Amino acid sequence: MTTSISPRDADANRIAIRIWLAIVCLAIFALVIVGGATRLTDSGLSITEWKPIHGVIPPLSEAQWEEELELYRQIPEYQQINKGMSLSEFKYIYWWEWAHRLLARGVGVLFAVPLAVFWLAGRIEPRLRLPLVGILALGGLQGFIGWWMVTSGLVDRVDVSQYRLATHLTLACVIFAAIIWVSRGLAHYSDDPAPSPGSARTAGLIAIMVLVQIYLGGLVAGLDAGLAYNTWPLMDGAIVPSNLFTMKPAIANFFENAKTVQFTHRVFGYLLWLVVLIHMIASVARAANTTHARRTVVLFGLVTLQAAFGIVTLLQRVPVSWALVHQGMALVVLGFAVAHWRAFHGSYALPAAELRHA
Repeated sequence: MTTSISPRDADANRIAIRIWLAIVCLAIFALVIVGGATRLTDSGLSITEWKPIHGVIPPLSEAQWEEELELYRQIPEYQQINKGMSLSEFKYIYWWEWAHRLLARGVGVLFAVPLAVFWLAGRIEPRLRLPLVGILALGGLQGFIGWWMVTSGLVDRVDVSQYRLATHLTLACVIFAAIIWVSRGLAHYSDDPAPSPGSARTAGLIAIMVLVQIYLGGLVAGLDAGLAYNTWPLMDGAIVPSNLFTMKPAIANFFENAKTVQFTHRVFGYLLWLVVLIHMIASVARAANTTHARRTVVLFGLVTLQAAFGIVTLLQRVPVSWALVHQGMALVVLGFAVAHWRAFHGSYALPAAELRHA
C-alpha cells in the first residue's frame, strides 16, 4: 500500500520525529545523570536481582523492605563496607538504583512506542527504519550490559568492574550520539561550504575522541581514581608522575592502575582540547563567516568549559554536585560534536513523492 504526500507533509513528519528524538535525548541525559549519582552514592549494588518487569514495583511493606535488605546482606559490599547498615540507610541507596532502573525502562518505552506509532502511520521514511531499529536494539543491549555490570559486584568484589562500568556508560553515550546523528539528518542546513576538504574528517575525529574520553572517565569513576592526586596541573608533584607502570603486563596499567588511569584521562583531555583548538583556528582562518566556523568556536568553548569543570571536580575531591556537572557536560560536548560532524553531510534527501507503508 502506498500514499502520496507533499514535500510539506514530509517536512512536517520530520519535525515530529525530531521532537520525539529530542525528548528521548533529554531522557537519556537524565538517565546518565541519575546513573552517575547512583555510582557516586555507592547505590548500584543495592538491588541484587534483575526483574525487568516485576522490578518496576518497589517494596511496599516493611516485610518486603527487610527481604531486600537481607538480599543485600549476602554480597561483599555489605559484608566488608556497609555491615550493620540500618534499614533507613539501605532505603537511601535502594531508591537511587531503583530510580535509575525505572528511568531506563521509561526511556525504552519512550523510544519504542512512538517508533511503532510513527511506523504504522507511515511517517517513518524508509531510510530511517534500519537506523532507528538499530538504536532500539542497542537500547536492549544496554539493559543487558547494565545487569552484566551489576553482577560483577555481587560475588567477589565490593564494587562493580571498572571495565563494565565504562562499557555501560560508553554504550549509553553511543546511543545518545546515534539519536543526535539521525535527528540532525532531518534538519535544514545552510549551503555554506566546508572550510577545507578535511574539515568533516576532523569533526568526526573530535566526536570519536570525545567518546574515548568519556570511556576513560568511566574507568576513572570505576576505580575511584579521582579521589587521589587532587592537584592540578601537577599530579603527585610532577607533570609526569612516577610509578605509572607498576603492573604486568604494562597495558594493564591503563585500565587497572588508578594513577595511570587518571593520568591518561588528563593527557587525553589535553590532546582533545588541542585538536579542537586547531580545528577552530583553521576553520575561522579559512571561512570565518560560515556556520561551520561558528560551530567550531562554540565547540571550543564547550570543551574548555568541560575541562574547567573536570579540574574543579578533581581539586574538590569529587563532590557529587561537581561530578554530576562534569558528567552532564560530557554529554553536552558529545552531542554538539556529533551535530557539528553531521552538519558537514547535510540533510537527508527528502523521500520520493510516494512512501511505502510498513
